[in-house]
Amino acid sequence: MTEDILSEVRGCSGFRNAIMGKVELVSAQSVVTVQLITDLPYSQEDFNSAYTVIRKYIPECFSFELQVSKLTPDGAMVKRRIMELIAEKSPALSSVIGEADVSVQKTDTGFDFYVSTLGGPRSESMVRAVEEGLKKTYCGEFRGFVSKNRIDAESITVEEKVTEESFEAPVRTFPIENFSPIESADAPKRAIYMADFNFVSENAVICGSVIDITERSYTRSNGEEKPYFALAVSDGTSTLRVTYFARKKSVDKIREIKAGESIVLNCRSDVHNGMLRYTATQVNYGAPPENFVPEKRKARPVPKAYHTVFPEQFEDYTQADFFTDTSLPECFKNTSFVVFDLETTGLNTTPVAGEMDGIIEIGAYKVINGEIREKFSTFVNPERTVPLEPRIIELTGITDEMVNSAPSYKDVLPDFVKFCDGSVLVGHNAVGFDFKFIDFYCRELGYAVDSKVIDTLFLSQKLLRLANNKLNTVADYFGITFNHHRAEDDALATAKIFIELIKIKKSLP
Repeated sequence: MTEDILSEVRGCSGFRNAIMGKVELVSAQSVVTVQLITDLPYSQEDFNSAYTVIRKYIPECFSFELQVSKLTPDGAMVKRRIMELIAEKSPALSSVIGEADVSVQKTDTGFDFYVSTLGGPRSESMVRAVEEGLKKTYCGEFRGFVSKNRIDAESITVEEKVTEESFEAPVRTFPIENFSPIESADAPKRAIYMADFNFVSENAVICGSVIDITERSYTRSNGEEKPYFALAVSDGTSTLRVTYFARKKSVDKIREIKAGESIVLNCRSDVHNGMLRYTATQVNYGAPPENFVPEKRKARPVPKAYHTVFPEQFEDYTQADFFTDTSLPECFKNTSFVVFDLETTGLNTTPVAGEMDGIIEIGAYKVINGEIREKFSTFVNPERTVPLEPRIIELTGITDEMVNSAPSYKDVLPDFVKFCDGSVLVGHNAVGFDFKFIDFYCRELGYAVDSKVIDTLFLSQKLLRLANNKLNTVADYFGITFNHHRAEDDALATAKIFIELIKIKKSLP
């Protein structure tokens, strides 16, 4: 909505470069104040036209005040801001870029600026981030260019040297407590971490809390209808979907299991349609140790700075939800969430089914105190010699040219690990699909993503009554429009869905 408003406002000659400075709502007086910032002289007619445009987007029950501020930057102001943005977006490059390496030139519509660096994807990405930062600070158009080869690449100090050392993290386990039999009196001693259960097995033990349990039925070849159960179980490191075909003698006991209770499952896993499928062979009660804290995997430290992909500030005044109840559940406060989505070369999420498919786009948004604040978005080169399949190109609109010129996943994922550090991960079908790619390729590079993962697919199934819980179906339910099958757009839609679902649930899963 913000861009729609500005698009109309910029039809006024005095506001053709305008940006929106702030939007304030005083609920007690039902007053909305909007600030426009312009670098051009404007007439009363321009002001009246802008007022009329914005007024129609505000409910009649609110009074409206329009404020206009003039801001015309000079070259020195722009240069200072460029230096600030370089320091903010790329501390490593800022250590070797001085004011003498930055020049600005006034144009008819804004400024062009030039930065002398060694070039490469990291420099280009930094310049693009500076462009966006300038556009959010001043009116007008800003174009950045890299002047290559002034700086010796050896003069840039990177805080860590990535080696080709292979990281083989062992499968982690924890002891099972409070075992109580439903089907078996033989108490297993230990359970493996669900985050580590990414292999084919005839008998593995997992233990955790029931997120959801649903009874379904199937028809046997003789026409007999039999019940089975679909469970979502979490141990705090991951959530697994498990199917259980209950024995006749234990069906009633399984029906008594409730969400929130802790159970132990003996499972087998196999590959189905390129993905691991988990089937329980026994279900009993049992729990992780009291106050269980997952053991961290051996891994490289989180990078100290961004090097290839630089997050951007995200501004969308519509998310403030000015005209409805703005209260947020307590669980949103003092917690950050990274809502992410991927586009990939295919659907194979496990190497045991053949070659693991690759990542070709990452889109992610950081939610802080219930508001979407930052964006991380990039195409990714999966380093494959095989061209993208036509169905992938048709589905996503992403071409071989887009990914071949993009930074390698080996350069992108360390930045994504830094972006996610300290946050809860959120995605739609993230547990069954997206997170498996992140986990696999981060492990390959030696990074551990041990964050809790919340799946909005599970949440929507639990909270909403819909014909299906596909992303576009849930988005339609909340009136959210987006360009489906592009990671950046899917991630933004998922972030908005996540906020709405937690408002309904009023607690985290």
